[in-house]
Amino acid sequence: MWLQPLAPAVSANLRIFVLSQYRKQVQFLLVYIREAHPTDGWQVPRNEQEKVLLETAKSIEQKQDHATACVRKLDIKFTTVIDGMDNKTELSYTAWPDRLYLVGRDGNIAFKSGPGPGGFRPPDLEAAIQKELAR
Repeated sequence: MWLQPLAPAVSANLRIFVLSQYRKQVQFLLVYIREAHPTDGWQVPRNEQEKVLLETAKSIEQKQDHATACVRKLDIKFTTVIDGMDNKTELSYTAWPDRLYLVGRDGNIAFKSGPGPGGFRPPDLEAAIQKELAR
């Protein structure tokens, strides 16, 4: 499970991984929690350069628009859902700024990455997927 929009370089690497051999065996999901660098918060120069200029969502409709922009910009090809305005998913999964999870067949967390993007290590996720599929 992906939580939060990913930096483009990280996103490209993980997208290749997701669309590889496991996409027929594993359901991948992005949960959009919130904009990491809103214009009314911690804006970063890279977002300004790339024209990613989104304010903090003030309604679920605005959050949906932000998630749609994320999916299009990053060319995400799998299911995306949106955390509610109460941020329940973000808070429950310690998802900010972004994180990878693997939910096992038993419904329990089988893998949790470190915070992204530095904590995104596709080989670690792949090992967890292989272990889960072997169960």
